[in-house]
Order: sequence, then C-alpha cells, then structure tokens
Amino acid sequence: MSNFLGTWISKITGKDFNDRFGPHWDSYSTFGVLIRMCCWWARGVGVRWRMGTVKGLFLIGSGVTIRQAQYIHVGRNFIAQDHCEINGLSQRGLIFGDKVTVGSYAIIRPTNLYGGEAGMGLKVGNNSSIGPYAYIGCSGYIEIGDNVMMSPRVSIYSENHVFSDSEIPMIEQGVNRSFVKIENDCWIASHSVILAGVTIGRGSIIAAGSIVTKDVPPYSIVGGNPAKLIKSRK
Repeated sequence: MSNFLGTWISKITGKDFNDRFGPHWDSYSTFGVLIRMCCWWARGVGVRWRMGTVKGLFLIGSGVTIRQAQYIHVGRNFIAQDHCEINGLSQRGLIFGDKVTVGSYAIIRPTNLYGGEAGMGLKVGNNSSIGPYAYIGCSGYIEIGDNVMMSPRVSIYSENHVFSDSEIPMIEQGVNRSFVKIENDCWIASHSVILAGVTIGRGSIIAAGSIVTKDVPPYSIVGGNPAKLIKSRK
C-alpha cells in the first residue's frame, strides 16, 4: 500500500518518491506525508501570485513569512518549510533553481527589515538546500551552486562592520559589503559559520562547528576555528 501511495505522490508532484517510501513506511505514515504536501501546495497557491516567477511545484509550510515576494524567483519543486523567513528586497533578487528546499526556521535576509540600502541578493543552484535554523545574510551577493547540502544552524555573512575609527561608535560607521561563493557539490555541516569574502571550492566539506575565514580549495575537508585544511578528497 505504501508503494501505491508513493506512486500517487510522485504523479501529483512530478518528483519520484518511490525510493522514499519503502517497506518500513506504513500506509498511515505515507498518507500523512501526502496530506501535509497537499496543505503546503494549497498555501503555495495563495502565495505564488505575488512571486516574481514560479516555474513548477511550489510548497509552503505553516508559519512561513515571505516579504517583497516580487523580487523572488523560484524553479521547479521549491519547498519552504515551516516558519522560515524569506525577505526578497534586494538589488539582484533572490533566485532559486530547481528542487531547492529552505529549512524550517531558516532566515534569508538581504536587507534590513526597517529600511536602509537594499542588499545585493542570493542565487541558489539546482538540488541544493538551506538547512533548518540557517541564517543567510546576503547584503553582499551570495552564490550557492548545484547539489549543495547545508546542515542545520549554518550561518553565512557577506558583509563586515566598519570599525576603523575608534572615536565613532561602530554602529554608526556602516558596513563593507562583500560576497560568499559556494561552488557545486559541497557539504556545509552543522553550526558552521562562513564569513565575507570566502569562496568554497567545488566538492569541499566544511566540518561541523567550523569558522571559515579564508578560501577553501576544491575537494578539501576543512575544520576548526579558524578552519584549516584537514585533508584533500583527491
């Protein structure tokens, strides 16, 4: 029965769920997933008219906040899980590829909620995810490639506060906007922090709890505070 329901979900969503509902999934649990996805689909119908562009399935969990939706462009099979916050106002917009998930309680914020200069924005490639409780501060431009896995509570910052004048409160000195780039096929483990001006090379792994302050070469495993090379995957 669970295989039948998995096939039904696949037909409705256009995604192959047959491999996700194996013999350990009872029919009641599988049916619960279907009901939840239907509810998320219905919320998506109520939101998608405000979006810049939506190309396919658009699922919105409960308690999701989407502000300035006209700056947000999403591909096929986009999921915003429960209670995440996505703020669209930005100079280059927020662009999400196909099969992108924004985890529960994650925050994507290019621009201050109470005014000020608009931030630069964000681009996320295909089949990538932003983990639960993540903070993506994309006031400078952040680019995340394809097939990027992001674990819970990852923070990414693309700006730094100016503090050069000790006679003026730092809060009044503004910020220097920069960038962050995460190339394809990376795994950013839980509680990692990626600071402004960093490029993480293709195929790299950032160990849990790392503070990344410098570029990471492709196919590297780094960890620590500050993050240092542990070994190469090659």
